[in-house]
Amino acid sequence: MRTPGPCAHLLLLVAVALTQNCTGSHWLLFYDTVVYGPNLWEPRFIRVGYLDTTPFEAFDSKAATAVMQPRAPWMEQEPREYWEQVTEEALLDSQNNGMILQIMMGYYNHSKNEYRTLQVVLGCSVGNDGRFLRGHHQFAYYGYDYITLNEDLSSWTAEGEAAQTIRKQWNNMRTAEELGTYLQGPCVEILTRYLDLGKETLLRSDAPQAHVSHQVRPGGNVTLRCWALGFYPAEISLTWQRDGNNHTQEMELVDTRPAGDGTFQKWAAVVVPSGEELRYTCHVNHEALPEPLTLRWEPPQPTLFLMAILIGLVLGAFVVGAVVIFLLSKK
Repeated sequence: MRTPGPCAHLLLLVAVALTQNCTGSHWLLFYDTVVYGPNLWEPRFIRVGYLDTTPFEAFDSKAATAVMQPRAPWMEQEPREYWEQVTEEALLDSQNNGMILQIMMGYYNHSKNEYRTLQVVLGCSVGNDGRFLRGHHQFAYYGYDYITLNEDLSSWTAEGEAAQTIRKQWNNMRTAEELGTYLQGPCVEILTRYLDLGKETLLRSDAPQAHVSHQVRPGGNVTLRCWALGFYPAEISLTWQRDGNNHTQEMELVDTRPAGDGTFQKWAAVVVPSGEELRYTCHVNHEALPEPLTLRWEPPQPTLFLMAILIGLVLGAFVVGAVVIFLLSKK
């Protein structure tokens, strides 16, 4: 199934929420996608719940058994009544969001000949002390319309005529005040409980393994790349300095990426003139480090290379001498 390009806006928003939250904070995020198009008799609803960057539960209306399923081992501690409740909530949201999607398609006269999507993000963030930090809620239809809960958690911003119409007429949508109350109350309580269930995984700290690589570029310059591997949680700081001064404006920095084993990786690169590599230092800061790391590219030690050659020559001379002695003794 193909996902339309305009949906990348909300996917980027989710990535930002998951990987760039404030240091020392935790996110609870529910990400809903409703898809309607060819070969679908009714809209397909998919919900994934994330705690920080870990998916912990998922629902798919087109699955063989349309029930909420655990996606993290620690969620298996939840009783049967919990899964019945969250499944019922997902089914209700599936109906409501499916109707919103079809209303939006009708407004723009979009047919089922192409896939259309409605995406919804709902979540809250707390500090390590459990204090509420932020709340978020947004609808997005195919890149055209957005309905966003403002930071004051008491008002909406609707972008697009259809979104404004939906916001005014759709009675099943919560008011901004109701959502703000939920995000600051029950959402925080749920997040705190999940953190307690998965504390061995979610509250751990794995220090990054860091090093600097060196690559000569075609023009003669050199790329220095500072790597940080195998760290958790995802928040990390990588910066380059030249002669002790920040060198961030000319630095290439990639987003933090899952490593596939529950940890993360990241790198930051700078292009420097050949011969000036030792003027640059990479600084790595992560909560699992007792103090920030300062790294510098270390050129190969010529003495080791010469020692290897010397040892090779000595061994070669020894072998040749042994052969000569053997031949003389035979004579």
